[in-house]
Amino acid sequence: MTGQSHSNGSVQLPETTPSSSVVSRATTAGVWALFLLSLTTIAVSVWDGYEWYLSGYVVVDGLTTVVWAVVTFFSGIVHSYSRRYMAGDARIDRFFGRMFAFTLVVMVMAAADHVVLFAAAWLGMGLAMASLIGHVRGWEQARVAGSLARRYFVASSGLLVGTLALLAWATGTSSLSGIIAQTGSLPSEFAWLAIGGLFLTAMVQSALFPFHNWLLSSMTAPTPASALMHAGFVNAGGILLTRFAPVFADVSFAMSLLVVVGATSALLGQALLLVRPDTKRKLGASTVAQMGFMILQCGLGFFAAAITHLVLHGFYKAYLFLSSGATVEQTAPTGTVRTDLGLRGLVVSLGAALVGGALFVAITGKGAKLDSGAFLVLVVVLTTLHATRDVLKRSQLPSRFELVGLPLIVVVPIAVYGFLFNTVAALLADVPMTHAPTELTVVHLAIGALFVGSYLAVELGWHRSSKRLYVALLNLSQPAPETVLTSKEDYDDA
Repeated sequence: MTGQSHSNGSVQLPETTPSSSVVSRATTAGVWALFLLSLTTIAVSVWDGYEWYLSGYVVVDGLTTVVWAVVTFFSGIVHSYSRRYMAGDARIDRFFGRMFAFTLVVMVMAAADHVVLFAAAWLGMGLAMASLIGHVRGWEQARVAGSLARRYFVASSGLLVGTLALLAWATGTSSLSGIIAQTGSLPSEFAWLAIGGLFLTAMVQSALFPFHNWLLSSMTAPTPASALMHAGFVNAGGILLTRFAPVFADVSFAMSLLVVVGATSALLGQALLLVRPDTKRKLGASTVAQMGFMILQCGLGFFAAAITHLVLHGFYKAYLFLSSGATVEQTAPTGTVRTDLGLRGLVVSLGAALVGGALFVAITGKGAKLDSGAFLVLVVVLTTLHATRDVLKRSQLPSRFELVGLPLIVVVPIAVYGFLFNTVAALLADVPMTHAPTELTVVHLAIGALFVGSYLAVELGWHRSSKRLYVALLNLSQPAPETVLTSKEDYDDA
């Protein structure tokens, strides 16, 4: 490593230069070329309505092009970042080769229309990610974490293979498009076996409770690999459910079950986030929560919203992982956090939340009818309320600005989300059932009440009053013991 040194207290940290490895340069250029190709594909598809396909094997539809653009963009960022981050690593060529292979196999998964090709790509991206998690050779904890992840991913692939084989046998076709076209004729027992297989596959892949342990144990991965994980891998559960939506979207009990599964992980992941002291596992717990919300959106019938969430969460979480090193500082806090916002803070927060919800309804049309869209609007309102109060607590703003400017600043992201949602929904117009809202049920009302209660518990600090709850959450957030360094000597050796 060469370059100038920057001071960090009494320690001089050398500034690294980008790797001169031929493989790192070639794969980085290749990924950015794939990104440009993906944008071109979207442009041609939108402009001419053209669809690329190899009958029975590959179909490049709206979902494919969106996933391609997102995956290649994130991968390009991670490849470029890794040229400096991984400089000096003895196995840098292998690292870049696996990242590039991972990108390609995710792209294949998004376009595959044959059950064998789809299942092979699903398994391939799991094996590639497991190898990235265990990248550091000679580090026992990394080896165990990679092995643990591999077992989960092989199990996920096994569930998917069994489900696809059942669907192919029941419908008499081996193409995904053919299977989806005939799902209405599936016998009830076959349909429920397929639904169970799809749901479990998505839960394992997206690290939903109780399958979240592989994600919390994967922090031995180099930080770029953790960021790359959000490029169509951990969020592949949403892609899978969107692709196979016709199998279960008309079954009200199945959709309610998805809502419960997603809400459980969303609430639990957020609770685990509150008790984790370490940066990367805190981000991992946050991912469990966000993936739960993505699956919940599928259960509400808004598959386009789930894909939009996949995009935005990928941007946000990739940035947080790549910048996680900057958050580790040995400095004393310089600011104060307000705990009592008073009447003015309550008025500003509620005003921003209501405006945010109304703006979301106006832009997307969701929530205008008394269906599952109303639940989605409730989540938007709670999210805006939480964001506004968090800003008020952490900043000292003039009173005039709080009443007028702050709500506008907080609400702008809601507008961006709404317009992006409409854009993604338009791109997915040729994908079956990306918009299939359900009727409001007792399940939705109960989960909505639980969300509101959980928000109040955190806002009022009720969760801090129970030591038993704290210990339970801390235990639940623990990674596999074999993946954790527990002594100073181990850190020195690593």
